[in-house]
Amino acid sequence: MGIIFFLSNQPGDSLELPDIPDLDKVLHSIVYGVLALSALFAVPEQKYQANPYRISLLVVLFCLLYGISDEFHQSFVPGRFPSALDLGADTIGAVVVVFVWFRMKKQGSGASS
Repeated sequence: MGIIFFLSNQPGDSLELPDIPDLDKVLHSIVYGVLALSALFAVPEQKYQANPYRISLLVVLFCLLYGISDEFHQSFVPGRFPSALDLGADTIGAVVVVFVWFRMKKQGSGASS
């Protein structure tokens, strides 16, 4: 979260990205996927196994809310502006990681039964 905040606090003209279409959206998805993965690792295994749907939803909601706060924060940074498309990319990154985590945990618990 600190790295996301730091990068969001950089003025718009200070971040040089290669001229690849939608690269910023891919980067948003990756960074918020890592945030989701970090949040999932923070949840004790017993709590996750007790209610994986709820925990998965809460992790995605957590990432979405942090994404909203990040976009709001960018509205105060020179050369930066909030973007619903960035927020969508953030959420997609979180959802993909949570889905993969959920499937892996489900397969892992099914194999031991």
